[in-house]
Amino acid sequence: MNDMVNDVVLVNCTVTDARAAGSGGRTAGVPFSGDAAIRPARTTDGRIADTAVRTAEGEGRIADAAVWIRGDRIAAVGPRERILERTGDAQLLDLDGAYVTPGLVNMHTHLSLSLPGQGGDSVKNMTAHELALYMADGARRTLHCGVTTVRCVAEKDHADFALRRAIESDRAAGPRIFTAGRALVCTGGHGHEGSDTLECDGADGFRRGVRSQIKAGADLIKIMISGGIAGEHEQMDTPQLFSDELAAALQTAHAWGRKVTAHAGPAAVIAEAVEMGLDCVEHGYQLTPEVAKRMAERGTSLVPTLLVTRCKEFFDELGVPEWMQCRSLGAGPRHLESYAIALDAGVDVLLGSDMPPFWDFEGTNASVRELECMSEGGLGPAGALYAGTLGPIRWLGAEADLGTVEVGKYADLIAMDADPLAGTSAFRGVRWVMKGGRVVRDDRSGWEKP
Repeated sequence: MNDMVNDVVLVNCTVTDARAAGSGGRTAGVPFSGDAAIRPARTTDGRIADTAVRTAEGEGRIADAAVWIRGDRIAAVGPRERILERTGDAQLLDLDGAYVTPGLVNMHTHLSLSLPGQGGDSVKNMTAHELALYMADGARRTLHCGVTTVRCVAEKDHADFALRRAIESDRAAGPRIFTAGRALVCTGGHGHEGSDTLECDGADGFRRGVRSQIKAGADLIKIMISGGIAGEHEQMDTPQLFSDELAAALQTAHAWGRKVTAHAGPAAVIAEAVEMGLDCVEHGYQLTPEVAKRMAERGTSLVPTLLVTRCKEFFDELGVPEWMQCRSLGAGPRHLESYAIALDAGVDVLLGSDMPPFWDFEGTNASVRELECMSEGGLGPAGALYAGTLGPIRWLGAEADLGTVEVGKYADLIAMDADPLAGTSAFRGVRWVMKGGRVVRDDRSGWEKP
């Protein structure tokens, strides 16, 4: 259900977001609030309104806040009394003391995921029409669980582009989609079995592969540069691209203004790609301190996807074969060690579940459980807030519109009863979701939960 609000003020809430710079958002924060931080700013219709801004980088909040929303964007945010002086006849929406944050961003999403096994086979065997409806349902569920933006990193048959158009034109409900289209792999490389990848060989082949995805509308490029846990006839630490192929993909994507992320496990493979200008690593199962340090120096982000090596319940549900379960779960201890190494080095870490973002897992959805694992693994609640909101948005280059609760940005907001800066598990209690000024979930009104 959607409820479009043209002029509304959210009241009885605490506004919290993360604007910390560097170290994956783990920089010590300075609270901001109220009167000392008020300055004039223009609303989207050109009028002057008050807005609260930080006087220093860091995590913070506004207690007893109001958020004025006009159309699909935030017109003002600050102490309630200051905002209500200027909002006139705007509708008031009482959030009952909730904590309001930007919507979550899941940076490793596959809405058409099909792992080896019975569950994955059912997706692989879908017709084009069935697949489109399946992905649309997943997008709706994703939005309802509080994920308002996703980065798709390999989807079948370019159905992600059709889904993105449907969401943008309001024919389907779902998060904002940034997508890589089909991931690029060498012949027989990781994920080659599905229609969510494109086999390429040689430097010219990878150049064509990059251009083909950009032609289709890709916002970024995904490449598979090593083996993984889901390939039966490969090893996790097997390099899969030659240097000239890797260089060609990176150079071509960057020339077209697209960032590149790579499925990668072993340190040596990652090290070469980082030196060539790789923008992001997916998984990073086997990082070393030296490679992590270089990632931090070069500004290469990490989406650790911690759940994929600790999700036996999920594998059992999908009928994932024993060989893959053993490989995945066996990699878990080293994966967690690799993540800790990245944190120690100051690598920018970002939320990404690999599992479908909405999937029920260990008492919550996969996006929140992944964020909890990241927090528990050393990131902490403030760092997790950054890794799940502003950090991904900065990587996507969308901070002018998203990522914080600031004037002029899209009203993509979620509300929960617990304090996310006190504990990341607060996100388990998301009970209200707004995207672009539309309330898409409100548990108090009896709307169906995701």
